[in-house]
Amino acid sequence: MLDATHDFLNTIRSAGIEPPDHITPGKFHRFPGAGKSKSNQAAWCLLFEDGMAGSYGDWSTGLSENWHFKQNKPFSASEHSKYQKRIKAAQKNETAKKVNGHANAAICASDIWKKSTIAKPCHPYLRRKGIQTHGAKALDDSLVLPIISFEGTLTSLQYIAPNGAKKLLWRGKKQGCFIPIDYYSAPTDILNAADKTRNQQLPFRVIITEGWATACSLAETESTSVVVAAIDAGNLKSVAMSTRKHWPDAEIIIASDDDRQTAGNPGLTKAKAAAQAANALIWQPIWPDNAPEILTDFNDLHTWIKGELS
Repeated sequence: MLDATHDFLNTIRSAGIEPPDHITPGKFHRFPGAGKSKSNQAAWCLLFEDGMAGSYGDWSTGLSENWHFKQNKPFSASEHSKYQKRIKAAQKNETAKKVNGHANAAICASDIWKKSTIAKPCHPYLRRKGIQTHGAKALDDSLVLPIISFEGTLTSLQYIAPNGAKKLLWRGKKQGCFIPIDYYSAPTDILNAADKTRNQQLPFRVIITEGWATACSLAETESTSVVVAAIDAGNLKSVAMSTRKHWPDAEIIIASDDDRQTAGNPGLTKAKAAAQAANALIWQPIWPDNAPEILTDFNDLHTWIKGELS
């Protein structure tokens, strides 16, 4: 059984998430999702009591997989059927927990949004990023940003501390949802405004970025476009596909980050995958010869240019 458990853990690691060093068969485990902080619990796994099969996934990316231990002899038909039933039951149970968690988080998000106050332009993060408030709110010393779905529902919140540290509302739905720019009242406002532009048969363009600050920078220069933030690179593809489904005739542009100092350039790699999946265009920063190599996105470029011109 130790070999089976070892294989299960290695399979999870190969999917880009790091499970606990020790897991107990029959117990549901939660741990950080891909690229998340130690306090995150988006990833999960369940190894069945006999240690021969299980399931694992990452709610932050939509990953959900099954696993069987490769024995010297194949599973019998009855064993295979038994494990398939257990896997389906486990997945059904986790899906129910996920949906219930999303529903509770949406209620919590609405309550927090109502009691938050309009952010002030002097907030340290806004000043450092050189952007306007764009409908952001504040709670204590953190910015509060709304995350909405294409159904017009407030699903979650993102908090940004003065030092730029970001945190999402626990259990809030993220996949396929986005942070709009200039969100002031109802979640449907930005969708209704975009649909109005589209119905007037005007050029209709949607720009999708990773982070909110980058989206703000582009919104301040691309005033005729709808600009939204996908929250992170892992959500770009999902948001791009949801955008294409909601606005099938839109020109969609993925404004990518350029993580040129990071192995594999995840920002650009994820953006290209999103563009391919949603039949969208790629727009990446063009760096002047004297631009520092630490710059990675359009907000970095805009703030650096402002500094050069001042």
